[in-house]
Amino acid sequence: MSAQRTAASTAAALLPPLGWLRGYTGAWLGGDLVAGVTLAAYALPVALAYATLAGLPPQVGVYGYMLGGLGYALLGSSRHLAIGPTSAISLMVAANVGVMAGGDAARYAEIASLAAFTIALLCLLSWALRLSVLVKLISDSILVGFKAGAGITIAVTQLPSLFGVAGGGQNVIERLVLLARQLPDLNAITLGVGLAGLVLLVVGGRALPGRPVALGVVVLSILAASLFGLAGHGVVITGSIPAGLPEIGLPSLRLSDVEGIVPLAAGCLLLAYIEGVSAARSFAEKHGYALNPRQEFLGIGAANLMAGLGHGYPVAGGLSQSAVAEKAGSRTPLTLVFASATLALCLLFLTGLLANLPKATLAAVVLTAVAGLIDVRELARLWRVSRVDFAAAAVALTGVLLLGILQGILLAALASVLMMLVRASRPHVAFLGRVPGTSRYGDVARHPENEPIPGVLAFRPDGSVLYVNAEAVMEAVLARLDAEPPGSIRLVVCDLSASPHMDLPAVAMLRKLHAALAAQGIRLLATGAHGGVRDLLRRDGVAELLGGIGRDLTLEAVLDDAASPPIAATDPTPSKPRRADVPGDSA
Repeated sequence: MSAQRTAASTAAALLPPLGWLRGYTGAWLGGDLVAGVTLAAYALPVALAYATLAGLPPQVGVYGYMLGGLGYALLGSSRHLAIGPTSAISLMVAANVGVMAGGDAARYAEIASLAAFTIALLCLLSWALRLSVLVKLISDSILVGFKAGAGITIAVTQLPSLFGVAGGGQNVIERLVLLARQLPDLNAITLGVGLAGLVLLVVGGRALPGRPVALGVVVLSILAASLFGLAGHGVVITGSIPAGLPEIGLPSLRLSDVEGIVPLAAGCLLLAYIEGVSAARSFAEKHGYALNPRQEFLGIGAANLMAGLGHGYPVAGGLSQSAVAEKAGSRTPLTLVFASATLALCLLFLTGLLANLPKATLAAVVLTAVAGLIDVRELARLWRVSRVDFAAAAVALTGVLLLGILQGILLAALASVLMMLVRASRPHVAFLGRVPGTSRYGDVARHPENEPIPGVLAFRPDGSVLYVNAEAVMEAVLARLDAEPPGSIRLVVCDLSASPHMDLPAVAMLRKLHAALAAQGIRLLATGAHGGVRDLLRRDGVAELLGGIGRDLTLEAVLDDAASPPIAATDPTPSKPRRADVPGDSA
């Protein structure tokens, strides 16, 4: 029976529908159905806009929403995450696939589809290697800057469509310069259509939150274009969209056929995983169910596999579309199934109505969708609270603006790692004094009222002592010792209570510090070491040099030995404190 329960739990983990379908009730069906139709209404104009942003035919974006949602519903662990094309990934595809395709439109579409397949493969490898922990290397501060940079970049790419000019350029600066030169040739009617769409989207979004406002704006713009013949006045329209469902098939290209496809897919996956898991976690916490970050690799992989089979391009989960579905009453991933069915009906019967859709309206949809990426309040908070985190966000933002989305996210990942290493290499070393009227000790820099300990220099590294910061700890101690009057210190105590981990370079640092102090007739003792740290110090023989590191050796016990005579400068062996190691201590 135990083996059967284990097999059942494993199957439920790999196939989440086996879990949520068991508790499914008829009362949820109506909410999932309404939410699915609402999600489809929201997704249709967004999918058309994002596919255009990616440089692909508009219907390809609908394929991604329709098929990607089905794949995620099968293997994703979130009950509320909605899957489809996103603005950042669309721009990433546009910025990189064009060079790979060499101007061939058919090859362009095939490479975009191959990128989705490659993401599915990378997701499977990431799941097998349990790489979900690596995504935590990108801090929230870095992500704020990256999103702001991506939002600005995407907005700049849409301005030419809004003004009715050709646009161009490789980065934000070039695009803005070219746009400024082309402004005298703008199409006033196109600009009017775009601005009207923007106003309606903003006002409607505030007045009707959670409603498919974008769909209403699209319908109005199509009616206006048809009634007034806007295409004849220079307003660029979407044109004919092929009716019918996508053909299912494997990619015609192999990984070896396209140089640079793996880095592109890796960048898309990194962005998709971070954005998707962040959104999914917020809904899981709100509704009280568990999210499996590792399983999300399989969910995203299945979504991209399905999108690729339908000749779509990479998809990901997003907060905005998920919030639309959740506010409309979504309870389970069955919402994605209903949304896919609704989009399939649109592809079969409604594509003819989209032929007169102005591209300026699609640009307005993209502009309003990416406005949320630029979180000015959060950037201001970072500046106010932590200049280091603000600098990290600024690096990510600048990298995206100057280098592009793909290079920007890689730079953001590198910046996260470097920021972590810089912080780890500069640990705070607290020099301790007695809290007045107590037997407790605290940092004298933060609390100058703490009483100094006569003849004793007690310090506490606030954090793990590792190879990246061991020398910095030693330098801080020696510098503080040099600031004391000569001969006033006869004992140095290292409080390791705030250092859960040490490595061999850190142990070697303690050995060097002991030798430097012994040459001045000063003892070095340690207290508060954690179990693993004590084991390491004993195995390397440093525990004896430090006079014993038993688990019951407190700072107060060490200070009892402060009255003992100092060791001679020529004697490298220190006297032991009266409280030595507990024999056989392994805690």
